[in-house]
Amino acid sequence: MRVRASLLAGICAGCIALPAYAQDVSPQDGDDTINTSSVIVVTAQRQNQSLQEVPIAVSAFTAEALEAQQIENASDLQLTLPNVSFSKGNFTGSSFTIRGIGDLCVGVTCDSATAIHTNGAPLFGTRLFETEYFDLERVEVLRGPQGTLFGRNATSGVVNVVTAKPDLSAFGAAAEVEYGNFESVKAKGMINLPVGEVLGLRVAGFYLNRDGYTRNFYDDSRIDDRDMYAVRGSLRFEPGPDTTIDLMGYYFRENDNRLRIQKQMCQRDPTGVLGCLNGRLDFAKTNADATLASVLSSRELFAIQGIPAALGLGSVYPDDGEGYGNFVEPDDVRTVRTAFTPEYFADELQIQARFEQRFGAFNLSLGGIYQETTVDSRQDYNLGVLDRSGYLTGLSTLAFLAQNGIPVPGAPGVFVPGSAAYFQPIAEALIPDGPTGQLCASDNLQENQGVYEGHAYCSDVPAAFDRSNQDQKSWSAEAILSSDLDGAFNFLVGGIYAHTRVSENSYYVNSFGLDYATGILGAFSAFSAGLPPSYLATSMYRNNTQDFELDSYGIFGEVYFDISDRLKLTGGLRYNNDKKSVIARTTLANFLNPFSNDGDPFDSPFVGSFDADPGLPGNQVSQQREVSFDKITGRAVLDFQMTPDNLLYASYSRGYKSGGINPPLSPVFAVSESFDPEQIDAFEIGSKNVFANGALQLNATAFYYKYKDLQLSRIIARTSVNDTIDADIWGVEIEGIIRPSDRWLINASFSYLHAEVAGDQFFSNPRDPGGGDPNAVIIKDISNGALCAVTGPAPGAAAAFVTAVNGSLGLRPPEEFPSDSGIASTGAFGICSALQANAPAGFQVLSPGVEVNLKGNKLPQAPEMKASIGVQYTAEFGNGMTLVPRFDLAMTGTQYGNVFNGNVNRIEPFVQANAQIQLNGPDGGWYVRGFIQNIFDSSSITGLYLTDATSGNFTNIFTLDPRRYGVAVGATF
Repeated sequence: MRVRASLLAGICAGCIALPAYAQDVSPQDGDDTINTSSVIVVTAQRQNQSLQEVPIAVSAFTAEALEAQQIENASDLQLTLPNVSFSKGNFTGSSFTIRGIGDLCVGVTCDSATAIHTNGAPLFGTRLFETEYFDLERVEVLRGPQGTLFGRNATSGVVNVVTAKPDLSAFGAAAEVEYGNFESVKAKGMINLPVGEVLGLRVAGFYLNRDGYTRNFYDDSRIDDRDMYAVRGSLRFEPGPDTTIDLMGYYFRENDNRLRIQKQMCQRDPTGVLGCLNGRLDFAKTNADATLASVLSSRELFAIQGIPAALGLGSVYPDDGEGYGNFVEPDDVRTVRTAFTPEYFADELQIQARFEQRFGAFNLSLGGIYQETTVDSRQDYNLGVLDRSGYLTGLSTLAFLAQNGIPVPGAPGVFVPGSAAYFQPIAEALIPDGPTGQLCASDNLQENQGVYEGHAYCSDVPAAFDRSNQDQKSWSAEAILSSDLDGAFNFLVGGIYAHTRVSENSYYVNSFGLDYATGILGAFSAFSAGLPPSYLATSMYRNNTQDFELDSYGIFGEVYFDISDRLKLTGGLRYNNDKKSVIARTTLANFLNPFSNDGDPFDSPFVGSFDADPGLPGNQVSQQREVSFDKITGRAVLDFQMTPDNLLYASYSRGYKSGGINPPLSPVFAVSESFDPEQIDAFEIGSKNVFANGALQLNATAFYYKYKDLQLSRIIARTSVNDTIDADIWGVEIEGIIRPSDRWLINASFSYLHAEVAGDQFFSNPRDPGGGDPNAVIIKDISNGALCAVTGPAPGAAAAFVTAVNGSLGLRPPEEFPSDSGIASTGAFGICSALQANAPAGFQVLSPGVEVNLKGNKLPQAPEMKASIGVQYTAEFGNGMTLVPRFDLAMTGTQYGNVFNGNVNRIEPFVQANAQIQLNGPDGGWYVRGFIQNIFDSSSITGLYLTDATSGNFTNIFTLDPRRYGVAVGATF
C-alpha cells in the first residue's frame, strides 16, 4: 500500500499544540525534505496511517494538543472541531452531534448515532464523557458514516479514544497537581515500568474535587460540585517482533451533588393551561396549575369525582398566591432556589484485551472488551420552591377525616363507621406532624415502594424531584485480518459480535402532590367499592425498563486497489444484524394497593386491573416486545495523490442505524410501538494539502447527506416517543495551520452546515397543540394532565362546544392567551375524553394536538456556522527553558434545541475563549502553567430539553462551564 508522509501529516487544523516540547520542524540547510517527527499515526481505517493520507474527514488530538488547548473532556472537544457539537442530555446521557446528526432518539432501545470507542472497541452507555481525559495517546474524531470500518454502524461518525500504552524501552513517570477557583483540586499521574525486555506495565489515574458551580439561594449553599476519580492499568507483552498482546483495566467513579440540568426557563402562562408559553424563554417558573400533581389534586377534579372539594390542595384557576406564583427565579444560569440537594453517582468498569499478530504481509487482530456501567441521579424536578400556603384547607380536611371519618349527610357529628381507616394511613404518611408540619413525599430508592410503604422524604416545603438510573453490562469481540501486499491490491476483512443488557433503567418523578392525589383518589375509590383501605399505585411516576437486551453482529470488509501509483480505489461492504428485546412498563395511579401491603405494590390483589400492554388481549403487568433489523451498507472512495503533499478524494457511503421500541405510555395515546431504522446516503469530496515546506496546511471538505427516517424524540404522556423524518444536509469544512517559523503556530477552522427537514412531515408541536389555528381550543385535561386540541367546522364553533361541555362539569369556558404568547388558539381546562364522547359531527378532539408541517425546519443541535482560531508562541531561553503562551477562541453559531424551531427553541450563538502560559524546564523535566478557561464567563447554552404537558412545558437548558482559572505544576521522569 502507498505510504506517504508530509509535514504535520497527521495533524488536523486546530489540533496541533506542543507547549511542553517545542519541536523544530523546519528543513535543514540545503535540504528540501520535510521533517516528519510530528507526524501523527491514526487508525481511522483500522490500520496505522498518517492522518493526512486517510481519505476521510478525521481529526486527531495528541496528548500534547489536548493539554495545550485545555481540552479536558468531551464538552471542550467540540469547540475546535468543525461541524461537531456536544451537549448533556436530560436523563444522565449526552449527545455528540456531527454534521447535524446526533442522538436525537431518546430511550433504552435507541442506538447511538455517534459510535464511541476505546482503542477501537465500541462502548455502550459509557460514562466516558463525564470523566476527564488523562494519559491518552490521542483522540480521533471521524466525521461521516463509518460502518465498514468500526464496530457497530454509526450514521454521524466515530469518536475513538486511544489510551497510552506501556513503553517497554524505559522507565517513565509523570505527575501534575492543579489548583483553581471553586476550590478545585486536581491531580494526575502516570508510572511506566518495563519488566524485562518483553513486558511493560503502565498505571495512570486522576482525581478531581471542586466546589459547586451553582449557588443555591434557598440555603446559600453551593451545588453542582464534582468529586470523582479514575484509574487505568495497562499491560503490554511483546514476545516477538510480530506479536503484541495488550491488556487494559479501567475504573471510574463519581459521587457528588452534580446537576443533570443547569437551569429551567419558561415564559409563564397566566392561564395555567400550558404552563409555559410559546413566545420566548424567560427566567421564570412554569404555572404550577398546568402540572399533573396540581390537576390531580385540584378541587375541580375532586368535585367531578364526587370527592369533597375541600380536600383539594388548590384550584386549577389562577391564584398568584399558589404554586410558583410568588416564586422569584434568579436571572442567572448559575443561581437557583431549591430545597432538594441533587445527588449524582456514576461508575464504570472496562476490561479490554487485544492480540496483534503479523504473518508476513498479513496482520491479524483479535480484540474484546467487557464493560459495566451504573448511573443514579436525583434532583429537584422544577428547581424551585412551591408555596404551600394554599394547601392548608385540604390538609386540615384530611386530618379531620383521618381522625373522625366521613360525615353522614344530614346527621351532624355522625360519621360512617370505619371510614377513618381509609384516611389515617394517608395523614400518617404525608403529614405525620399535622397540617402545618413537614410534608412527606415518596423517597423512591426502594423501587416501586414509596411513602405509603414507609419510604419518605420529608421537608418544610412540598417536594418534587426526579430520579434517573441505569445498570448495564456489555461485551463485544472483534476479529480483523488486513494485508500489506507489495502489489496493487490489499484488503481488510472483519467481524464483530456485541451483546449488551440493561437490567434496570428507570425515570421517576416524585412529588408531594402526586402522593396526595393517589392517596385521596385511591381511598375514595376503595371506600365506594367496599374494598380495604387503599391508594392508587404507583404513587410516583415511573417509566421502567425491567430488562433490555441487544444482540448485534456485523461482517465488514474493504478492498484497496491502486489503479496507479497516485490513484487508489477503496470499496467496502458491511452486513449488520441487530436483535432487540425489551420488558417495560409505565406506572402512576394505575391500580389499587392496600395500605396494609408494605411490600412491592405489584403484589397487590388488585394489580389485575392494570394493563401495561393494550396491544395484547388481557391484562399484562409489563409490555414485552422484540424487534430485529438487518442491513447491507457500504462505501466507495476514489483518492488521487496529486503531489506527495496534496491529496484529493471523493467518496460515497451509506450509513445505517437500527430502529427500536417505544416505551409503553400511561395514559395510552396512539403512537407507533416501534420506530424505523435510519438510513443515510453520504456524498463527500475533500482535499488535504501541505504547502511551502510545511508553513501552511489546508484541508477542505464538502458533503451532502440524503437522510431517510432520521429518529427524533418528543414527549407524549410523560414518556419519550421516537418518530422518524427525512432530512437533507450539506455543508463545508475548512481547517488550516500556519507555521511561519518553528516558534509560531496559528491554527484555524471554519464550517458551514445546512440541515433541514425534507418533504412534508406532520407532527403536533408540544408547545402549541393548537397548531397556530385561532379557532382551535387547547384543552388541559385535568384527569391526566395531558393536552388535546378541539377543532370545529366553523369559526367559534369549537369554543362554543367546549363552553357547553365544561359548563356541565363545573369548569370555565375558553380564554385567550397573552398577546405575546405565540399561541393563536384559546385554552381551557377540561376532560378530553368527555369532549370526545360528546363531539358532534364535524368536530375533532386531537391528541396530543393539531399537526403542523415541519418541512424546511432546521434540525436540532446543528449550528449553522462554527469557527475557531488558536495562536501559540514558543520563546526559547539560553538555559534550555521555554515559555509558551497560547490563546484559543471558538465561536458557535445559531442552532435550535427543537425541530419545531421558532424563537422559543433558538439557541443563541456563543463564544468561548481560553488562554494559558506555560514555563517549561530544561529538557521538559518540569513545568508550571497558569490557565484561564471561558475568559468572558459566557453562559453558553449547548442544548435544550422541552418537558411535556404534565410538567407545564418548561425547558431545561444545558450549559458549558463558567470561567475557571488556576495554576498547575507538573514533572516528568
